Amino acid sequence: MGLLDGKKGLIVGVANDHSIAWGIAQALHREGANLAFTYLGEQLERRVRPLAESLGSQLIVPCDLGSDEQIAEALQQVGSAFGQIDMLVHSAAFAKTDELRGSYLNTSREGFRLALDISAYSLTALIKAADPFLSPTASILTMTYHGSQQVVPNYNVQGVAKAALEASVRYLAADLGPRGIRVNAISAGPIRTLAASAVSGIRDMIKAQQETAPLRRKVTIEDVGNTAIWLCSDLASGVTGEIVYVDAGANIMAMVPGGA
Repeated sequence: MGLLDGKKGLIVGVANDHSIAWGIAQALHREGANLAFTYLGEQLERRVRPLAESLGSQLIVPCDLGSDEQIAEALQQVGSAFGQIDMLVHSAAFAKTDELRGSYLNTSREGFRLALDISAYSLTALIKAADPFLSPTASILTMTYHGSQQVVPNYNVQGVAKAALEASVRYLAADLGPRGIRVNAISAGPIRTLAASAVSGIRDMIKAQQETAPLRRKVTIEDVGNTAIWLCSDLASGVTGEIVYVDAGANIMAMVPGGA
């Protein structure tokens, strides 16, 4: 018997089989969850649909996180099909590629607006649309990164967006907590996903993770998926508003080994 038998969830953010969202989806499915998926555009649908169907999902809907209308339509389809939503996983972010290198000072107004909209506000927009369908013990999960707390070269506006996302987690947890609904975030170490590939120097970030994190290894989407099982299950029934690190301990290090 799985920890999530009978639970129904929506996964937002799968781009391919290297996506963190895919690692989470596989883990939740392994524990018995019935999942729906979203995709953005026909090109991504060709990647997402076979993955979703491999987990037995027949509910695969389009959703542009920059459109309130598409978000509302997607959640209406999922909510109507499922009856209620027990888990909502938000694993989506976007920023202009040319603003993920060099100086943060060069961030454009439009680039700032776009990153904050898709990487941060979209969580709130999804929850607003999902609200009529959320079960009394629903778990909502989003993905962040330590660049929200400390400066990571080239992460730039995405770090600012993730800081806004983490603040949103706390405010949403306070809003939904009286109803028994939990909102948390996983802060994963750098992982070579399609989205992360846009960040200049991502290979160096992953290499530094392996060399300096206490566990001396990189983080995998399976690591993140295993933590998602806990946060989405009743085992974490008393946990909300938290940023849970899955980064092999990298965030605790004040300096690299051997540093002055």
